[in-house]
Amino acid sequence: MSSRLSAVVFDLDGVLIESDHLWEEMWSGYAARHGAQWTSEDTATVQGMSSREWAHYLNRMSGAGESEAGTERAVVDGMVGAFEQERVDLLPGARETVKAVSAEVPIALASSAPRRLIDAVLRGHGLVDRFSATVSSAEVERGKPHPDVYLEAASRIGRQGIDCAAVEDSSNGIRAAHAAEMTVVALPNQAPGYRPAPDALALAAEEAGDLADVCARLLRLLGRAEAPRSS
Repeated sequence: MSSRLSAVVFDLDGVLIESDHLWEEMWSGYAARHGAQWTSEDTATVQGMSSREWAHYLNRMSGAGESEAGTERAVVDGMVGAFEQERVDLLPGARETVKAVSAEVPIALASSAPRRLIDAVLRGHGLVDRFSATVSSAEVERGKPHPDVYLEAASRIGRQGIDCAAVEDSSNGIRAAHAAEMTVVALPNQAPGYRPAPDALALAAEEAGDLADVCARLLRLLGRAEAPRSS
């Protein structure tokens, strides 16, 4: 399978940027403002959903009286504000991995984040020109764990799912990329409550320990020389 791989599709949250805790902060804060308590089980449920899907879930569980569009806007405004306050950092090795892999093959982004956050993050960190295509789950019919966003990302760079490797950190993300027939390199989030479920991890072709490891594995899968590991 690896001999035909000719592109890579990255997730964003938890793979390239450290933001999962901020999403949880925004969802939890919104629920609290409406008298509801957001739990780790709620976070696990919505991880990978498109913005309209998690807005529907959040609106319903919190009993909010505003529209789902208003719920989505309030949370995304909070995330954009967090980015502007420099709270959305690249994960160690993200810049180097994106540069190394994009120098070899086309790369795309398949993210559950809304378009305006994707664009703000990639522009702000100077990576937008490295990606041949970026897709938000809001731009396809179904969010993760359905394969739609991954299939659309592959299509936009002239590939099929089976031609691509994917890098994912969450259960639903791994499931989505696997359902798109991509070769999944898992980068499990090690924080309590965020690590992918064992059945999801079992779908990954490889499991990496950090982004330097991801980079080396991707270049090997693509038939390129391995990148040096950081000490």
